[in-house]
Amino acid sequence: ERRKEFESNLQKAGLELETEDKKESEDGKIYFVKIHAPWEVLITYAEVLNIKVPIRENDIPSRVENPLDCALTPFRLPERVMHPEPDYFTAPFSKDKQELYLINDESTFFSPSMRNRIVYYILTRCPYGTEEGKKKFGIKRLLNNGTYSAAYPLHDCQYWKKASDPNCDSERYTLYMEWARFLRFYKEQPLDLIRKYYGEKIGIYFAWLGFYTEMLFLAAVVGLICFLYGLFTMDENMSSKEICDPAIGGEIIMCPLCDRDCDYWKLNTTCASSEYSHLFDNVATLFFAIFMGIWVTLFLEFWKRRQARLKYEWDLVDFEEEQQQLQLRPEYEAKCTQKKKNPVTQEMEPYLPLTSQAVRFCISGTTVLFWVSLIIASMIAVIVYRLAVYAAFASLMENTQTLEPISGLLTPQLATSVTASCLNFVIIMILNFLYERIAIWITDMEIPRTHLEYENRLTMKMFLFQFVNYYSSCFYVAFFKGKFVGYPGAYTYMFNRWRNEECDPAGCLIELTTQLTIVMAGKQIWGNIQEAIVPWICNWWGRRKARSNPENLYSRWEQDHDLQIFGALGLFYEYLEMVIQFGFITLFVASFPLAPLLALMNNILEIRVDSWKLTTQYRRPVAAKAHSIGVWQEILNGMAILSVVTNAFIVAFTSDMIPRLVYYYAYSTNDASPMSGYINNSLSVFQIADFPTRNKPKMNPDNFVICRYRDYRYPPDHERKYLHTMQFWHILAAKMAFIIIMEHVVFIVKFFVAWMIPDVPADVKAKIKREKYLTQKILHEYELEKLKEKLCRGDTQATEKEFIATEGKVELSSAM
Repeated sequence: ERRKEFESNLQKAGLELETEDKKESEDGKIYFVKIHAPWEVLITYAEVLNIKVPIRENDIPSRVENPLDCALTPFRLPERVMHPEPDYFTAPFSKDKQELYLINDESTFFSPSMRNRIVYYILTRCPYGTEEGKKKFGIKRLLNNGTYSAAYPLHDCQYWKKASDPNCDSERYTLYMEWARFLRFYKEQPLDLIRKYYGEKIGIYFAWLGFYTEMLFLAAVVGLICFLYGLFTMDENMSSKEICDPAIGGEIIMCPLCDRDCDYWKLNTTCASSEYSHLFDNVATLFFAIFMGIWVTLFLEFWKRRQARLKYEWDLVDFEEEQQQLQLRPEYEAKCTQKKKNPVTQEMEPYLPLTSQAVRFCISGTTVLFWVSLIIASMIAVIVYRLAVYAAFASLMENTQTLEPISGLLTPQLATSVTASCLNFVIIMILNFLYERIAIWITDMEIPRTHLEYENRLTMKMFLFQFVNYYSSCFYVAFFKGKFVGYPGAYTYMFNRWRNEECDPAGCLIELTTQLTIVMAGKQIWGNIQEAIVPWICNWWGRRKARSNPENLYSRWEQDHDLQIFGALGLFYEYLEMVIQFGFITLFVASFPLAPLLALMNNILEIRVDSWKLTTQYRRPVAAKAHSIGVWQEILNGMAILSVVTNAFIVAFTSDMIPRLVYYYAYSTNDASPMSGYINNSLSVFQIADFPTRNKPKMNPDNFVICRYRDYRYPPDHERKYLHTMQFWHILAAKMAFIIIMEHVVFIVKFFVAWMIPDVPADVKAKIKREKYLTQKILHEYELEKLKEKLCRGDTQATEKEFIATEGKVELSSAM
């Protein structure tokens, strides 16, 4: 009954319906209703939706050719692909003024995405009856209650071959050949064609992803140079030389790294890891941290300019949020039984009482806090794992002869760090899988009013969770590990049981690098498997029966029906993935200059994977408009500011740079080689006789009297025994001063750069003004011509007044 009435009302709205009987379908169970939109319907709703259409070809000269354009030719796509239509000035469509517009062919005047939007607009508003005294309408409700199983726009042809009809554009085939194949990874993206086929919302995502990838190229090059600097200066690093020297590092006996079970060890056993830590902990690290603070500002400012250009080129200058996004959600109407008058429309509409909203928000907030606490608890569990297994690794590596060849490289610290990072990654992915479902459940329970509100609330919840989930382990290694250790005889314990971890004598930065590499690379590999291989396997499984049928029996609509559903949150997950990656390359980049290079390689693959799956593995999404990347812009701005703070703290507290600089300028006694003696200076002395029973190793076969540990404390024979030395406070003051200076310098440069770069390019401003002027002029001249015709036919005096007023409008628009 619902279907019958709904389809009857669609026909009354002017749409043409064609039903395929279930006997014709491949499985003999599904009816397909095909919808056709005739010209009369398209022009009626184009006016309702305020769709802009071509009114005159753009007469502003294109930008001056860049001399470097010739060098970029290999990366360019053919003009017919990049710009499938000429550049036009556009104006909102009016049914009464059709002769004003450049209508050459009615069948191609409206782009596929426009037709797609118009039909979907009708479907979302078409009524299908009255139930429980309330008028019911919209395809979304009919899908929710099972009246229909699916509703989707068709792809225009097979992706691997052109349409048999020569008049068909075969845009899907063009997109596949020129955009969705990995071998085209070095080519630019055909954004105008993507927008024409999929709509502006998907178009702007790929524009942002492409622009982000282009900007990553600069960061990746500078990061690689910083890494190479570290590689080529490894031999000049005095700290690792002293650690590796048998006469220095070989003679320094270090205190045990765990209670009872661990033995005393020689400093030169960490020779290899101290050499590798110099790759990332050097002067270039400081330069790169400052550079990335400025890079992120340039990225965000230049994206605003790119976005402004797209807004003009895609007719989104006067765009207000898509009406489909701002209309009430069917779930909101179904669950809200109370009504009140809308002050704008003056009509009664459902609303959620304030008390109900407050209760729902309390439950929502409590659930979010619980899950964030669960992540922190899982991170503490991983820390406990690190503390518990360290002793096991230490005793295993000391007693196993087979590990001797790699014992220099694979230290107990590194083995613990790598296994803990892998375990942490597995926990992250499990929690991620669970929380996705919880976040959707919480947002549904809050009953957001509109689709836009729903998406924004879900975005904030998912981002908060992913932020804590992915970055908490990196924050622990960067800012907590090795900072609250105590000293031999007075160690700090977690839960009064596990002794807190110490950093390697060469610093904690190499561990942060390990953690970041495993989590970031693991996430990217897993994401690509999930995005590409899973849909392909699902589609292969779904089509296995149909492949045995000849193609003329396996129709276009059935082929599309068997594809995966992109869904309303399809783009949301794509943005989320990239924003989390953006956090890795900005928040912790001081510890790993190669992070932008990893991200660049991933994104080159990501663009082609996303385009391939959208073109070949998914049903065509419903076209929607969007003039920006939405709430993600604010999230990126927040992360850009936070990244300056985190990188300043990493350089100050995680890196060993500030203690080395303080020693170089204030405590060095050798003018010929200022850094010699630094390792000995950075290690304090502890008398083994002072060990309490809890900490004392079971064995001391060599009868050592003293051992060394990483800190700045007075020796046992000093009157201020084991208290911090003045050098400790000098270093702490230098660290705080460095953080304040670096933050202020980077923030001043950031704000200056942001102020210098206008958000809208000058030529775009000129084009917007030119288009507005021309549109007004053409429309007023058109009205003037119509009034002249009326006057010639001898109409009344009122028409003369209209004529004078319209003539004034033309003069006014010229003056403006």
